[in-house]
Amino acid sequence: MWSEGRGAGYEADTTKLMAMVKINPGQYIREVRREVSKVTWPTRKETMITTAMVFIMVFLSALFFFLIDQVLSQGVRLILGLGG
Repeated sequence: MWSEGRGAGYEADTTKLMAMVKINPGQYIREVRREVSKVTWPTRKETMITTAMVFIMVFLSALFFFLIDQVLSQGVRLILGLGG
């Protein structure tokens, strides 16, 4: 049989998957709503602070890579004698 090398866990996973497929759309929506109600959503203040931190880190990363690029570019020009 083709699943012999996969072990007993594979068959259990397949059975579980087949049981999940039999759930009707209404049951699925109820389960989704139940799971979403368990989520701890961030406050507006937390979201704004996190967003600001991301923008600051993106700016600092861009500045860092720009400066490294300029230094390497000048080094290559110096070594190859271009633009001088």
